[in-house]
Parts: sequence; structure tokens; C-alpha cells
Amino acid sequence: MSELTGKVAIVTGASKGIGAGIAKHLAAAGAAVAVNYASSREGADKVVAEITAKGGKAIAVHGDVAKKADVKKLVDATLASFGRLDILVNNAGVFRFAPLEDVTEEEFHREFDINVLGIILATQAAVKHFGADGGSVINITSVAGRNAIPTSVVYSATKAAIDSITRVLAAELGPKKIRVNAIAPGVTVTEGFEAMGDVSKGFEAYALSQTPLGRVATPDDIAKVAVFLASEQSGWITGDIITASGGLR
Repeated sequence: MSELTGKVAIVTGASKGIGAGIAKHLAAAGAAVAVNYASSREGADKVVAEITAKGGKAIAVHGDVAKKADVKKLVDATLASFGRLDILVNNAGVFRFAPLEDVTEEEFHREFDINVLGIILATQAAVKHFGADGGSVINITSVAGRNAIPTSVVYSATKAAIDSITRVLAAELGPKKIRVNAIAPGVTVTEGFEAMGDVSKGFEAYALSQTPLGRVATPDDIAKVAVFLASEQSGWITGDIITASGGLR
């Protein structure tokens, strides 16, 4: 594939899981990729190594998307290495499922700072460097943003906020030829999901019972949709939230 040849992308939270999958698929389609990470330099370096081993271009860049200064450094490093910016994938996110009585102010702010403020700061910093032909912003949301999942009150609220941000920024940035869309995965097997232990097994069992295609997702399933949204194949799509869930609703 070469539909993204000459393009440059930033993928936040790309040291593992869905973000890593997206970074590798964008690179396979021809894009140079800045692989952002907050804590796992080892994971980000592994993603970069996989990309470059196949002839692609990638760098690892540390940064907390909830901090404006870090986001600026991420964008500056991308421009310094690749000279332009065309695609932003806002994937960085955190979650913790807990019953209402266990929700804390600290956890609320942690999830909203990274999941919601992070998208706003990253988009704000990135789009000013998109060229005259515009570009593509892809936000990673979740079916949790519109489903009533017990114990997910904070996480689901952040994802609903991302859905709204996507539609608002699509309207606001459209005149600059910048498209803004979101992908809403269903249950996806990642390192973070598996770390939930018995809780993840419960979610997976439920998802399997409700998913017409009969399995849960892998990062590759979501990454393929991201490549489509980053490419000109989706040039007439903006403000949309594409559900990638195997039919889970």
C-alpha cells in the first residue's frame, strides 16, 4: 500500500495496543510516523524498530498529552525530523472501571485530563502546521461513549466528550480542509485490556455474546480503519464516528 506516501503522522499513546497498531499500519501505507509515549520508552522503541525494519520512517517521542509544553515538544520533534505534518491520531487514553462509590476526584481528573484535554491540546498544536491541503485528525473513542456500562461512569463520560469534540472540530476546521473523525472500537484485546484480569474476561464474554461477527477486535482491526480515515479515500468524510466493533452495539 502507498496511499499515504509523503505524509507525516503523529500517533499519541502509540507504544502499545491500538496506538501501536495504528502507527505500524500508517507506516506500512507510506507515512512517516511520530510514535508518542508517556511512560514506555521500550514499547515505543519496539514499534519504531518494527517500522524501520520494514523500510518505513518513524521516531519515538516522549510526551504527556495533558501538558501543553509536552505536546509542543511532540509536534516540534515531528517537524524537525520529517518537515511537515498531515495526520494526527489522538489515541492516548486511560481507564479504570469502578462502582460509583469508589470514584475519586483524582481518577476523574486523570481520565479527563488525558482522554479529553489531551485531544484538545494535541489538535490545537498540530493543526496549525497542517498545509494548505488540510489534513486528517482521527480521535479514538469507544462504544462505551453511548452505552450504559456499569462501573464505567468516568471513562464513558470521557468517550462521550470525545464524540462531541469530534463533531464540533469537524465543523470548525472544515473550512481549512481539515477533516476530523473518530473511531469507536468495541472490546479490543490489548495489553491494558488483558491487565484487567477477571474483569476483562467478563467483558470479553459479554462482547462475544453480543457481537454478530463472533469475536473481539485486535488492534489491527482498528488500525485499518485509521488508514482509511487518514487517506484521500475518505476525503468526503468528516464529523463522523465510525463504529468498528464487529456489529456490537
